[in-house]
Amino acid sequence: MINVQPYATPTYFVWLFLALVPLIIGLLKGKRFMLYEVVLNFVILVLTFGGSKWHEGVALICYVIFETLLIWGYHTYRQKKNGTFIFCVAVFLAILPLVIVKIVPAIQMGKTSILGFLGISYLTFKVVGMIMETRDGMLKEFSFLKTLHFILFFPTISSGPIDRYRRFSRDYAKPLKKDKYLDMLQKAVFYIFLGFLYKFLLAYFFGSYLLPIISKHALVHGGISWWLVAYTYCYSMDLFFDFAGYSLFAVGISYMMGVATPINFNKPFAAPNIKEFWNRWHMSLSFWFRDYIYMRLVFFLMKKKLVKNKVTLANLGYLTLFLIMGFWHGLTWYYIVYGLYHALAIITCDAWIRFKKKHQLPSNHFTKALAIFTTFNVVCFSFLIFSGFLDTLFFK
Repeated sequence: MINVQPYATPTYFVWLFLALVPLIIGLLKGKRFMLYEVVLNFVILVLTFGGSKWHEGVALICYVIFETLLIWGYHTYRQKKNGTFIFCVAVFLAILPLVIVKIVPAIQMGKTSILGFLGISYLTFKVVGMIMETRDGMLKEFSFLKTLHFILFFPTISSGPIDRYRRFSRDYAKPLKKDKYLDMLQKAVFYIFLGFLYKFLLAYFFGSYLLPIISKHALVHGGISWWLVAYTYCYSMDLFFDFAGYSLFAVGISYMMGVATPINFNKPFAAPNIKEFWNRWHMSLSFWFRDYIYMRLVFFLMKKKLVKNKVTLANLGYLTLFLIMGFWHGLTWYYIVYGLYHALAIITCDAWIRFKKKHQLPSNHFTKALAIFTTFNVVCFSFLIFSGFLDTLFFK
């Protein structure tokens, strides 16, 4: 059996579009062919996690069974009680497989965990989100089929965007009118063609063609050089166009299936400050961390009156949030420094905004352009840290 990497080649899209034709025809007539969609979802998952990746497929099956039973168990408990301890245990168990997958390479010299599979992080975010919304009383009913459908929705399974269960379910609960679906189809075509431009042209140019040349010269010159500066910007462009392109594919295919999966990028390099950048970059992840980590931590500290100063409270939230994000990427110094760097950047940004407001500094087209330029360079330097190239350049 062959393996299929989602959105990796134009051929993948040809076969996928042909497979989606029955669904598109049904949606144009106001019907969802759920059985066909289930079969299609299953076939694509088998092609993605079968063959030489059978061990990932087995890990995915075990993971989904475990997490679905966990959600069901906590939902059953929540109908009767709302204890904090059991909630914490449920969240801990939900993230435990991901934690093991992240820790194993660090303690076993790069070896991967048998629990790992493509997309485990994004599935974990979905599961934890469901548990937390169950805790908040937002999810009052549980369905095994709907939960499995949400977790295993193939367009977004490998790298997001991260959807929310309630929003996802509403898309299936509401009848889709023809005019609305035609509008979704139009957007889907636009997103997919823009994704082709990003991933197969621009990301290829920056990542596959230009980056190897620049990195080679940077290593030959060693230390800080103009080649390192070039690497910084080239890698940043490759990272953006590759990831944004993939996200556009996932959103476009979701729209074709009648699901309005949230957009993941919104002109992030046009952000005038680092806080606005995170409102535009990998937005589904940013908002997930904001809603389920930052806001809950700040609320807990306020409720317990552990921190009274609002500025200190916000700064502690930023430090915790971005350190967790850094550790989530991996247990290496450059991921952790990347998280700490962004936390300090946002803390500095907040301080600057307060200073501007207090002293009523001028705001015009020039200051905005300068702010965008500064933010862009701050972000690109963070991506240099994130790339791990400095580790190769200076420590190996």
